[in-house]
Amino acid sequence: MTHRRLSAALPTARLLCGTTVALALGSALTTLWPVPASAAPASYQIDPNHTFPSFEADHMGISVWRGKMTKSSGTLQFDKADGSGTVHIVIDPASIDFGQTQLNKWAQGKDFFAVRKYPKAHYSGRFDAVVNGTPTRLQGELTLHGVTRPLTLTIHSLKCVPHPMLKRELCGADASATFNRADFGLDAGKDYGFNMDVALRIQVEAIATP
Repeated sequence: MTHRRLSAALPTARLLCGTTVALALGSALTTLWPVPASAAPASYQIDPNHTFPSFEADHMGISVWRGKMTKSSGTLQFDKADGSGTVHIVIDPASIDFGQTQLNKWAQGKDFFAVRKYPKAHYSGRFDAVVNGTPTRLQGELTLHGVTRPLTLTIHSLKCVPHPMLKRELCGADASATFNRADFGLDAGKDYGFNMDVALRIQVEAIATP
């Protein structure tokens, strides 16, 4: 090979050699210090024994009735890396408990929840307004009495810890919202001066799926 051809070939040879060394070095570094994969959202199952949506409702403008739903279920997807995720809760209106048997039966009947016709209520939403990795709001929809309306929940707390007995992650949250029950066709008492606004409070715990 002539001196001129050798000089022309040297830059290419150096480039190929440098590339080979860089690839080899990169492979070695990846072996020694592997790059962690992006965390995927974890799945959780709602714990029905620790999840009880509760509410406050006006009684003729003179007192406040309080009650809760004792049966609920659902799922949660949560990515702790960026605070994103979704929630789906299923509530059994027939499980309403005012602490008074007669009132419970009336609320289950045709003049209010009509549980035979509308046996389930649903809330589906996505985490929003993340602050320091923790969502502070749920944007979603509530389906109640056969009617679906937008409903935003304010998240007051959300925390995940190792479950001491199950050895799986346990997440818990407290959230609240206010809605007009007449918007869902639940306007009983309106003619008697009842305020239609209902304060909803949801305590929820969910356990990571295996």
